[in-house]
Amino acid sequence: MWGVINDTSKSSKKQPRVIVFSTPTCAYCNIAKRYFRENNVKFRDVDISRDAAAARDVVRRSGQMGVPVIDIGGKLIVGFDKPTINQLLGL
Repeated sequence: MWGVINDTSKSSKKQPRVIVFSTPTCAYCNIAKRYFRENNVKFRDVDISRDAAAARDVVRRSGQMGVPVIDIGGKLIVGFDKPTINQLLGL
C-alpha cells in the first residue's frame, strides 16, 4: 500500500513578504494586524506616524493618504480587504 510520506505541498509554499503601513490609532490597521497574527502570517508593521519617509513613500505608491495600506508581495491593498488578502496569501 502506498502512502504519503511527507506531504509538504502546503507548508513548502513560501509566504510573500507582507508589510502593513499603519498608525496606532487606526482601527482597521489593528484589525488587519490581529487577522494576520490569528492566521500565522508574518508581517512587518511600519508606523507611518513615526516614519515620515515611509509615509511619503506609501502615498506615492498607493495614491492614497489613508491607512492601512498592505503590501503583499509588491501588490498594494488599501484598507482591510479580507477577500483580496486571502487570495494573495492563499488563506
